[in-house]
Amino acid sequence: MSDTSIGTPEQLRDPDYMPPLGKAIPLGIQHVLAMFVSNVTPAIIVAGAAGFGFGSNSPDFPELLYLIQMSMLFAGIATLFQTFSVGPIGAKLPIVQGTSFAFLPIMIPLVAGKGVDGLAALFGGVLIGGLFHACLGLVIGKIRFALPPLVTGLVVTMIGLALVKVGIQYAAGGVPAIGTPEYGSLLNWSAAIVVIVVTLGLKFFTRGMLSVAAVLLGLIAGYIYALMVGILSFDSIAGSWSNAAAFALPQPFKYGFEFSFAAILGFCLMAFVSAVETVGDVSGITKGGAGREATDKEIEGATFADGFGSALAGAFGAMPNTSFSQNVGLIAMTGVMSRHVVTCGAIFLIICGLIPKVGAVIRTVPIEVLGGGVIVMFGMVVAAGISILSDVDWNRRNMVIFAISLSVGLGLQLEPGALQHMPDTARILLTSGLLPAAVISIALNLILPEELADESTEEVSGGMSGHSKGSLGTSRDAH
Repeated sequence: MSDTSIGTPEQLRDPDYMPPLGKAIPLGIQHVLAMFVSNVTPAIIVAGAAGFGFGSNSPDFPELLYLIQMSMLFAGIATLFQTFSVGPIGAKLPIVQGTSFAFLPIMIPLVAGKGVDGLAALFGGVLIGGLFHACLGLVIGKIRFALPPLVTGLVVTMIGLALVKVGIQYAAGGVPAIGTPEYGSLLNWSAAIVVIVVTLGLKFFTRGMLSVAAVLLGLIAGYIYALMVGILSFDSIAGSWSNAAAFALPQPFKYGFEFSFAAILGFCLMAFVSAVETVGDVSGITKGGAGREATDKEIEGATFADGFGSALAGAFGAMPNTSFSQNVGLIAMTGVMSRHVVTCGAIFLIICGLIPKVGAVIRTVPIEVLGGGVIVMFGMVVAAGISILSDVDWNRRNMVIFAISLSVGLGLQLEPGALQHMPDTARILLTSGLLPAAVISIALNLILPEELADESTEEVSGGMSGHSKGSLGTSRDAH
């Protein structure tokens, strides 16, 4: 529902309109809170995979604070690219940027067990992949035909499926606790359950800001519960706060720079998926907020900002950025299309990123509490993929493409040992399951004829093949 006290209906649909500052600032912070947890979570997961995250006794654990700090800082900077634009970079729309979950299945195998030493290749891949992503802005309109809902829905679903295991591990006590009596204890699970219950209660039984920031408020409730039951102590919070600086600037190439073919190829391939996601977000913002289609200039500018924002982030030790879809729904709900509102949120993120004490508090969140939030978020990623797949015409051709892509992708993800004789580069790229599923689905969608006889799949489907009467509509798959 649009708020007429902020401006007239015409003003609210205008991206260039500046609401009164007293209302623009809280609206902007609302955008940030809607994505805050999702933005810092990938850094926490990557640190955990590398071996210096939550629950580890690694001397490099303080480095997690820097990763969290950079996640906030460069999400804010990339958002400013979108709202203000620098030459052709940016859409001049209320697009909120943040760290992307999509790249996690690529990043986790790259750093697994390598500690801080694994970050040089990771951020080298982020930098090069970001520049490649920016180049996609020149051709994004021409390659969309290769990424219909069948492909994008499968890829998004695979991203979620690759990550749901992380949520369960966190809720049970984290990877370092595996094999100990504490792993999976009722105490650990109770903290995660508190987060899930509070999140669901706020999401479905409240409105406005309480509903929008449900995950964040659920984590706060879990944090308080952890203090009450002894999972977390006030001494650890005070220690983390006192050891963190009040102000710190980012350091270029803090972890070095390394060219890894596996990292660069993985990030470049995932850039296609991220670029298409951004196109969808831009279209959703202009339709929901202004009641019009996005222009080619806006789509190209948004893609440029995605790529250059990611490249800049990689140079300073932050994860790749992309547009955040939850803010599309927030704009539709508030009816405020002003890019200057989102600029206020971006400035808030930048301030947080320059104050390590903010990251120091985030770092004290017990892994079991974070697990509850992650279960919700990653489950929503799977649900988003299934939602995209609902737009697919499930004729037999599409069922075959989906079946083969999912079987290979999910199978390799579940049984990485099947690739033990592959070169390191190939093993890193294939064990996520994401890239093989994406490549197979794209290739089959382009190669296979659109007409497939009904009886052609009966022998392999066990009588469970789909019976949609429609054919693959060209207009449907073009969007």
